[in-house]
Amino acid sequence: MKTALLIIDVQSGMFDNEPRADQADAVIARLNQLAAAARAAGAPVIWVQHERASAPLTHGSPEWQLARGLDAQPDDCYLRKTTPDSFLNTGLHQQLQQSDIGQLVIAGYASEFCIDTTTRSAAAHGYAIILASDAHTTHDKDHASAAQIRAHENATLPKLGSFGVPILLRAAAEIAFPASA
Repeated sequence: MKTALLIIDVQSGMFDNEPRADQADAVIARLNQLAAAARAAGAPVIWVQHERASAPLTHGSPEWQLARGLDAQPDDCYLRKTTPDSFLNTGLHQQLQQSDIGQLVIAGYASEFCIDTTTRSAAAHGYAIILASDAHTTHDKDHASAAQIRAHENATLPKLGSFGVPILLRAAAEIAFPASA
Protein backbone atom coordinates (compact mmCIF):
# COMPACT_ATOMS: atom_id res chain seq x y z
CA MET A 1 0.00 0.00 0.00
CA LYS A 2 1.40 3.40 -0.98
CA THR A 3 1.86 5.85 1.88
CA ALA A 4 2.07 9.65 2.03
CA LEU A 5 3.21 11.92 4.86
CA LEU A 6 0.72 14.66 5.73
CA ILE A 7 2.20 17.47 7.86
CA ILE A 8 -0.51 19.86 8.98
CA ASP A 9 -0.28 23.55 9.98
CA VAL A 10 3.30 23.73 11.24
CA GLN A 11 3.40 27.44 10.57
CA SER A 12 5.38 30.36 11.87
CA GLY A 13 2.43 31.91 13.71
CA MET A 14 2.15 28.89 15.99
CA PHE A 15 5.76 27.66 16.14
CA ASP A 16 8.00 30.72 15.88
CA ASN A 17 5.97 33.34 17.76
CA GLU A 18 5.51 33.33 21.54
CA PRO A 19 3.94 31.44 23.10
CA ARG A 20 5.28 28.62 20.95
CA ALA A 21 3.52 25.31 20.48
CA ASP A 22 4.38 22.74 23.14
CA GLN A 23 7.69 20.98 22.42
CA ALA A 24 7.97 22.93 19.16
CA ASP A 25 11.65 22.20 18.51
CA ALA A 26 11.34 18.48 19.27
CA VAL A 27 8.25 18.19 17.06
CA ILE A 28 10.01 20.00 14.19
CA ALA A 29 13.00 17.63 14.52
CA ARG A 30 10.67 14.61 14.37
CA LEU A 31 8.80 16.04 11.38
CA ASN A 32 12.10 16.48 9.55
CA GLN A 33 13.02 12.85 10.34
CA LEU A 34 9.66 11.68 9.00
CA ALA A 35 10.00 13.83 5.86
CA ALA A 36 13.50 12.49 5.18
CA ALA A 37 12.31 8.90 5.62
CA ALA A 38 9.32 9.50 3.34
CA ARG A 39 11.46 11.05 0.61
CA ALA A 40 14.02 8.24 0.85
CA ALA A 41 11.21 5.74 0.22
CA GLY A 42 9.73 7.80 -2.63
CA ALA A 43 6.63 8.65 -0.59
CA PRO A 44 4.98 12.05 -1.09
CA VAL A 45 5.49 14.70 1.59
CA ILE A 46 2.46 17.00 1.77
CA TRP A 47 2.62 20.26 3.72
CA VAL A 48 -0.79 21.69 4.65
CA GLN A 49 -1.08 25.36 5.58
CA HIS A 50 -4.13 26.89 7.23
CA GLU A 51 -5.21 30.34 6.13
CA ARG A 52 -7.86 32.92 6.91
CA ALA A 53 -9.16 35.95 5.09
CA SER A 54 -7.93 38.15 7.95
CA ALA A 55 -4.80 38.28 10.10
CA PRO A 56 -2.88 36.55 11.45
CA LEU A 57 -2.94 33.64 8.96
CA THR A 58 -3.60 35.43 5.70
CA HIS A 59 -2.06 33.69 2.70
CA GLY A 60 1.53 34.78 2.24
CA SER A 61 1.82 36.59 5.59
CA PRO A 62 4.85 35.92 7.83
CA GLU A 63 2.65 33.95 10.26
CA TRP A 64 1.29 31.78 7.41
CA GLN A 65 4.76 30.62 6.28
CA LEU A 66 6.07 27.22 7.33
CA ALA A 67 7.90 27.33 10.66
CA ARG A 68 11.63 27.95 10.82
CA GLY A 69 13.69 24.79 10.94
CA LEU A 70 11.41 22.67 8.77
CA ASP A 71 13.12 20.85 5.92
CA ALA A 72 10.50 21.52 3.26
CA GLN A 73 11.74 20.80 -0.26
CA PRO A 74 10.65 22.26 -3.62
CA ASP A 75 9.51 18.82 -4.86
CA ASP A 76 7.21 18.33 -1.86
CA CYS A 77 3.49 19.00 -2.26
CA TYR A 78 1.90 22.11 -0.75
CA LEU A 79 -1.78 22.51 0.08
CA ARG A 80 -3.84 25.41 1.43
CA LYS A 81 -6.91 24.93 3.61
CA THR A 82 -9.44 27.12 5.39
CA THR A 83 -11.03 24.63 7.81
CA PRO A 84 -9.68 22.10 10.34
CA ASP A 85 -10.30 19.38 7.72
CA SER A 86 -7.41 19.02 5.27
CA PHE A 87 -9.80 17.25 2.86
CA LEU A 88 -12.61 19.82 2.75
CA ASN A 89 -12.49 21.97 -0.40
CA THR A 90 -8.77 21.29 -0.98
CA GLY A 91 -8.48 18.59 -3.63
CA LEU A 92 -6.39 16.43 -1.27
CA HIS A 93 -8.52 13.33 -1.76
CA GLN A 94 -8.26 13.58 -5.56
CA GLN A 95 -4.50 14.14 -5.35
CA LEU A 96 -4.07 11.07 -3.14
CA GLN A 97 -6.27 8.96 -5.42
CA GLN A 98 -4.27 9.99 -8.50
CA SER A 99 -1.11 8.83 -6.72
CA ASP A 100 -2.76 5.58 -5.58
CA ILE A 101 -2.17 6.43 -1.90
CA GLY A 102 -3.94 4.14 0.57
CA GLN A 103 -2.28 5.13 3.84
CA LEU A 104 -1.41 8.42 5.50
CA VAL A 105 1.10 9.25 8.20
CA ILE A 106 -0.41 12.26 9.97
CA ALA A 107 1.53 14.78 12.06
CA GLY A 108 1.60 18.49 12.85
CA TYR A 109 -0.61 21.02 14.63
CA ALA A 110 -3.11 21.36 16.43
CA SER A 111 -3.72 18.01 18.06
CA GLU A 112 -7.32 18.69 19.11
CA PHE A 113 -8.38 20.59 15.99
CA CYS A 114 -6.76 19.96 12.62
CA ILE A 115 -5.01 16.71 13.54
CA ASP A 116 -8.19 15.25 15.06
CA THR A 117 -10.49 16.50 12.28
CA THR A 118 -8.18 15.46 9.43
CA THR A 119 -7.58 12.02 10.97
CA ARG A 120 -11.32 11.41 11.21
CA SER A 121 -11.89 12.73 7.69
CA ALA A 122 -9.07 10.59 6.28
CA ALA A 123 -10.62 7.52 7.90
CA ALA A 124 -14.04 8.49 6.50
CA HIS A 125 -12.41 8.70 3.05
CA GLY A 126 -11.07 5.15 3.52
CA TYR A 127 -7.40 5.82 4.23
CA ALA A 128 -5.45 3.69 6.68
CA ILE A 129 -3.71 6.01 9.13
CA ILE A 130 -0.58 6.09 11.21
CA LEU A 131 -0.76 8.92 13.74
CA ALA A 132 2.74 10.05 14.73
CA SER A 133 2.20 10.08 18.49
CA ASP A 134 5.13 12.38 19.29
CA ALA A 135 5.02 14.54 16.15
CA HIS A 136 1.78 16.42 16.74
CA THR A 137 1.29 19.18 19.25
CA THR A 138 -0.79 22.13 20.38
CA HIS A 139 -0.73 24.96 22.91
CA ASP A 140 -1.82 24.75 26.54
CA LYS A 141 -5.51 25.59 26.92
CA ASP A 142 -7.52 26.78 29.93
CA HIS A 143 -9.05 23.32 30.39
CA ALA A 144 -5.99 21.12 29.71
CA SER A 145 -2.27 21.25 29.08
CA ALA A 146 -0.88 20.54 25.63
CA ALA A 147 0.54 17.26 26.97
CA GLN A 148 -2.91 16.24 28.26
CA ILE A 149 -4.54 17.13 24.94
CA ARG A 150 -1.94 15.16 22.97
CA ALA A 151 -2.37 12.18 25.32
CA HIS A 152 -6.15 12.35 24.88
CA GLU A 153 -5.88 12.36 21.07
CA ASN A 154 -3.33 9.54 21.15
CA ALA A 155 -5.69 7.49 23.32
CA THR A 156 -8.90 8.33 21.44
CA LEU A 157 -8.16 8.34 17.71
CA PRO A 158 -6.81 4.76 17.43
CA LYS A 159 -10.03 3.50 19.02
CA LEU A 160 -12.22 4.83 16.18
CA GLY A 161 -12.95 1.47 14.60
CA SER A 162 -16.29 2.40 13.05
CA PHE A 163 -14.63 3.81 9.91
CA GLY A 164 -13.42 0.34 8.95
CA VAL A 165 -9.78 1.34 8.47
CA PRO A 166 -6.92 1.08 10.94
CA ILE A 167 -5.76 4.13 12.86
CA LEU A 168 -2.41 3.11 14.32
CA LEU A 169 -0.37 5.05 16.85
CA ARG A 170 3.43 5.08 16.41
CA ALA A 171 6.30 7.20 17.64
CA ALA A 172 8.03 8.99 14.77
CA ALA A 173 11.19 6.89 15.15
CA GLU A 174 9.11 3.71 14.70
CA ILE A 175 7.43 4.80 11.45
CA ALA A 176 8.78 3.22 8.28
CA PHE A 177 7.64 4.15 4.79
CA PRO A 178 7.38 1.28 2.30
CA ALA A 179 9.39 1.89 -0.85
CA SER A 180 7.15 3.24 -3.62
CA ALA A 181 7.01 1.15 -6.76
